[in-house]
Amino acid sequence: MAGGIRYFSAGPLTALVILLLVVVVICMIPLVFLGIIGTAFTRLGLSWIASLALVLLMLAGSFVNIPLFRICRDMTRAVPLDAEGNELVHSSEGWPVWETVVSINLGGAVIPLIIAAYLIYQAVVANGIPLLVPVALCTVVCMAISFISAREIPGAGIQISVLIPSLTALLAGLFLSGGGTGLAAAVTALAGGTFGVLAGGNLAHLPGVRNLDIPEFSIGGNGSFSAVFLCCILPALIA
Repeated sequence: MAGGIRYFSAGPLTALVILLLVVVVICMIPLVFLGIIGTAFTRLGLSWIASLALVLLMLAGSFVNIPLFRICRDMTRAVPLDAEGNELVHSSEGWPVWETVVSINLGGAVIPLIIAAYLIYQAVVANGIPLLVPVALCTVVCMAISFISAREIPGAGIQISVLIPSLTALLAGLFLSGGGTGLAAAVTALAGGTFGVLAGGNLAHLPGVRNLDIPEFSIGGNGSFSAVFLCCILPALIA
């Protein structure tokens, strides 16, 4: 000991143990995250295995886009004119036609829509909860918010705010269900948020996609997957 400071030497075994602990902690973070999400989905009436499988399918399905149709845009070539307004170059050939493939994302649209439809069916048919009107109202509110918050970025696509639509869906679900938590509020927020983000954030902006100069536009994919994912996760926490 020098100057009241003690020095300890760490052998190679101690350093290896510390390294292993760090690796274990890093590996446990996503497992804990999935566990919390899986537990939240079980409150909606799903088994824990089914809940975890749905979450993993959504994450893995985010890389899968199913083509639907193409949007074409003709690029007209600018022809130089002389002083009298006559064309200097006579050519019927124009710019190549730009095509944008419109697809639907498996993890960000197909699976969330199936989950929302299934939960509405279970709540209405199995539990007799009148949810059609609250879900419709929540969808309209989330659709408007998603449409306003979405940005059309040339060369990139449509970017939707991650938190605003999901928080709007959560608050709308709580308000429309009478201000309390439970299955009704969760299903209303989940279904209304999912429908609203996809309709207002993606489908309503389809007319502007042809001017973004992008080769592919994915409904529920890049730019909107995170918002849809949170619209499925946050409501499950209040069930």
